[in-house]
Amino acid sequence: MSNSNSIAKQHSDSGSGGNVAGSRTEIFAWAMYDWANSAYSTISITILMGYIVNIVVPGKLGTVVWAWGIGVSMLVAAVLSPIVGAVADANRSKRRWLAFTALSGSGTAMVLSLVPPTMSWVVVGLFVLMCFFFEISLGFYNGFLPEIADEQSMNRVSAWGYTLGYLGGTLALLMALAVKIKGAEWGIVDVSSQLRVGIFILGAWWGVFTLPTIWILRDRGDRDHTRLPLGKAVQNAVGRTADTIRHLRRYHMLAIFLAGFLLYNDGIQTVISQASVVADKVIGFEMQELIYLILMIQVVAMPGAMFVGFLADRLGQKRTLMGCLAIWVGLVVCAYFVTSKFQFWMMGVVLALVLGGTQSVSRAMMGMMTPESRAAEFFGFFNLSGKATSFMGVFLFGLITWMTGDMRMSMLSLLVFFIFGWAIVSFVDIERGRQQAMEDDRI
Repeated sequence: MSNSNSIAKQHSDSGSGGNVAGSRTEIFAWAMYDWANSAYSTISITILMGYIVNIVVPGKLGTVVWAWGIGVSMLVAAVLSPIVGAVADANRSKRRWLAFTALSGSGTAMVLSLVPPTMSWVVVGLFVLMCFFFEISLGFYNGFLPEIADEQSMNRVSAWGYTLGYLGGTLALLMALAVKIKGAEWGIVDVSSQLRVGIFILGAWWGVFTLPTIWILRDRGDRDHTRLPLGKAVQNAVGRTADTIRHLRRYHMLAIFLAGFLLYNDGIQTVISQASVVADKVIGFEMQELIYLILMIQVVAMPGAMFVGFLADRLGQKRTLMGCLAIWVGLVVCAYFVTSKFQFWMMGVVLALVLGGTQSVSRAMMGMMTPESRAAEFFGFFNLSGKATSFMGVFLFGLITWMTGDMRMSMLSLLVFFIFGWAIVSFVDIERGRQQAMEDDRI
């Protein structure tokens, strides 16, 4: 809480850019959604991954189903995010949309845990639906950031959210680990049931800790004067989204950033979602060892996210991001040559140091160049750039695995996303992007 107090104080002391900064309660409530949804992030790549690829759909097909299921959910969420984001802006309803998508995702996870593994394609369908709700909820969540943070505190507020998320994800995974270790003593004997309890924990944690966020946060603006019927709001949203695309040259720095983010984030998301499969199938990690590895990454990533936020304040957002991307390139190259669990652990340490920081500074850069009046819509485009082609990374990973059976080559193929993303982002001028956003808000 000390971090949120200092952030809130800086908000109250600064009034630049015309933003009315959020109170410490709003900042904490916003960050609580990172705490809530991080149970999905940690338990899905350990417990849920193991459940699907080893029990529900065993063999090589399970690996492909895992990769392509995530890809499908990302693609659908990407297509819908800008439209529903514009609807949320028009009706000042980001909070309602966040509540619907987050609670639907948590409910889907709990239902998934109750379906027997013999109903394999029902489990896979629920898995894809849960992933979809998670992905699309982030657009509404991120859309609150420009409303509660000004340009002086954007880095720290964003990093605070990621840091709280790593802590929440760690505690949720520890609960699932306890079931795995003590399950037999508690009457949960078979491995399948232990994993399904872990999935239930994912859904319950996500849902319960989302409640403070949707209870406290409020959309800025007068809803009574802007609320439209859903059909009219959708029609206006489609028109507004099309208008934004047509006039994107007004925000060309933002457009350049989104193009670069589209590529390098695709690589990051694929590494996150598929590294646990590599650890399981190639390096030979047992489920319990994999959970310990993810726990280590969560713990190290907490100070890592804050440290990268500190560097962004001192060195600048762009320079810090470029350094993080260089480390990602090194990690992907090293992954091709790793043969032992110790080496994989060392890679995990380095990955943890840049994981949250890369995402946090990217979100802060987006917030700096986003007009406040179109926050949810533009963060819908942020989701679009992050998810529209994110299916490409996991599709490519699954395709190469299916054709060659070599997951090392699948991982190495991700280099193209990091290198081209880095090259595009090198052309971004954040100050010009910020000025373009401020000009839009004055129109």
